[in-house]
Amino acid sequence: MIKHDVLVVGGGLAGLRAAVGLAGQRDVAVISKVHPLRSHSGAAQGGINAAMGNAPGAAADSPEKHAFDTIKGSDYLADQAAVLEMCRLAPEAINEFERWGAPFSRFAEGTVAQRPFGGAGFPRTCYAADRTGHVLLHTLYEQLVRRGVKVYDERAVTRLAVADGRCHGLVAYNLKQGRFESFAAKFCVFATGGYGRVYRDSTNALINTGSGIAMALVAGIAVKDLEFVQFHPTTLLGTNILITEGARGEGGHLINREAERFMARYAPRMMELAPRDIVARSIQTEINEGRGYAGGYVHLDLRPLGKARILERLPGIRQICLDFAGLDPVEEPIPIQPGQHYSMGGIDTDVRGRTTIDNFYAAGECACVSVHGANRLGGNSLLDTLVFGRLVAEDIIARQGDFSFQPQEAVLGRHLALQTAQLEAMLGRAGGVAQRHIRESLRTLLTEQVGIFRHESAIADAAERIRRLREQYATVGCRTPPGPFNFEILQALELEGLLYVAEVIAQGALRRRESRGSHFRSDYPARDDAQWLKHTLARLDGGEISFSYAEVDTSQHAPQARTY
Repeated sequence: MIKHDVLVVGGGLAGLRAAVGLAGQRDVAVISKVHPLRSHSGAAQGGINAAMGNAPGAAADSPEKHAFDTIKGSDYLADQAAVLEMCRLAPEAINEFERWGAPFSRFAEGTVAQRPFGGAGFPRTCYAADRTGHVLLHTLYEQLVRRGVKVYDERAVTRLAVADGRCHGLVAYNLKQGRFESFAAKFCVFATGGYGRVYRDSTNALINTGSGIAMALVAGIAVKDLEFVQFHPTTLLGTNILITEGARGEGGHLINREAERFMARYAPRMMELAPRDIVARSIQTEINEGRGYAGGYVHLDLRPLGKARILERLPGIRQICLDFAGLDPVEEPIPIQPGQHYSMGGIDTDVRGRTTIDNFYAAGECACVSVHGANRLGGNSLLDTLVFGRLVAEDIIARQGDFSFQPQEAVLGRHLALQTAQLEAMLGRAGGVAQRHIRESLRTLLTEQVGIFRHESAIADAAERIRRLREQYATVGCRTPPGPFNFEILQALELEGLLYVAEVIAQGALRRRESRGSHFRSDYPARDDAQWLKHTLARLDGGEISFSYAEVDTSQHAPQARTY
């Protein structure tokens, strides 16, 4: 058994920021499914929001205006005090990374450059060309190495060891050695990312299986608002590789088959820079109504920017197009379609990352504070990771008296035995159902029936079929024996969590009879504040998922019509 004061699960920005904040104060270690520099945070392209006021015409920007844009963008489902705290701390986060040497793009006078992003009243998105997540991740990892934080990479956490209202540690599958390990800790922090791979067409890395959210659910912790799934408007046709919102922020146009800038029909004031839920639905409507191209796409045209601007501001996007589409966006438009991108919902936490388990925290995309509500604004996800990773670390450090807690080896031993028995049962069913068949059925169901547009009959059918797939999971068998880097075993173990997450998404969407943000019901197309201005909470008890609802903090701004 391996012991540390604090275990941070997840090597992306939220996890690393929490670990850096704890380093030197407590014995902290990071557990990551991949090397931290391969974490999905590195895929973020366009930028990070902060009311710095650096851009021309943005001197009047403020954290309060940033908060209002975020609340409006969330379709008024975000908890407003939490949003204001995130926006207040945003400039500090940028300044901190400047001190650490992050190579942000800059204006001529030397200030951090900021570009327009969707749903924002000012150009407040700080960026490093179109590789912002990559730059921030490398900068933060340098700080982790500098502080000597222990990293256990190639470990996939599979189980939380919870007993008597406390987390005693966790069980992880060591991919390098093909065996389970137990880790004891006085505090555990989950920063495990989103659940994009429950969908078929996603910008997410293959590691984004929602495993952290599922483990919390199985451990008896509530998850919140999982029915709110963001579909990014612009992913590359065929691969669903992300094409950053920064491409539209720099002046790219969305064009249909009739050579029309069709966003004038849906968001006449903000056009391509309306919030993502509106732009994604607009693109899908153009495709559904026959104004897209055969194959289900429209064009993102960067040619109005000119070659010099593309090479300076969007070099990564150009390279993606050259490598994966065989075209040069300097000369040709990019074929794009919406794809699953982000999970607004997650593990229910307060603004400090605390959950209902006293010594268990969550931060980043796997957590739901909630600062994104029903729809996240572009540029706020990187900010979320850095702000709440920091706040988690500060809260744990402040709890000096709680470090007297001693994790029980018996609790960890029991969970390790249960996990081992589950794998042995799968290995004993070598002729059983292959996990990949259930996984592909699940991903297709979510994509086709609980996607951008939703209807009661389709969602209800999907929910019932997901439930049957969950029953079928008991017959899954593993064909290959244990050994180093056996991904069949890892995928079989994670599939159970994918099924739980998918069922919560579908059942939550079925119950929410309104349209709000990313959740659009064609049979209930209007927002219904009287009945549905509330958070969805889901819990697992005895293998059954139950639902309840909680109030939304509207202390700063009353809900109003959301127009762009």
